[in-house]
Amino acid sequence: MKKILLLSDTHSFIDNQILKFVRQADEVWHAGDIGDLGVIDKINEIKPLRAVYGNIDNANARMLFPLDEKFSIENVSVWMTHIGGYPNNYNQRIRKEIQKNRPKIFISGHSHILKVQYDQKLQLLHLNPGAAGKYGFHKIRTMLRFELVNGEIKNLEIIELGIR
Repeated sequence: MKKILLLSDTHSFIDNQILKFVRQADEVWHAGDIGDLGVIDKINEIKPLRAVYGNIDNANARMLFPLDEKFSIENVSVWMTHIGGYPNNYNQRIRKEIQKNRPKIFISGHSHILKVQYDQKLQLLHLNPGAAGKYGFHKIRTMLRFELVNGEIKNLEIIELGIR
């Protein structure tokens, strides 16, 4: 079993409230728009991290992290990217590939809108954790956490961090 904390769109912001949830996870996944790499340093001091770069991330972040992170953990295939769209409206770059190589979980950030949606057509779970940072049009800062247990996603929770 792995406890996962999923966040995105920190835009250089991290606080003790986020770090409290980092400490409770086994791994942290960041779906892009990290901003200042100090955010990553603080997370990495506490727990292992997987991340992708987003459209606001600079060359240093793009050297450290990929555009797409595809991996398997606890018998669950995962595809994480920053700009990916969502069921029935996937980004053009994603469309063909996601049909050929379907993950069990498809993660994207970018929109600052928390979304958990099952794609009936492709039989995958789409997750967008919203935005954990304070920059953007979102009103409430959000993240997701869940457990991966032998091929299944369990105990999915929305974490609201308060008004940005």
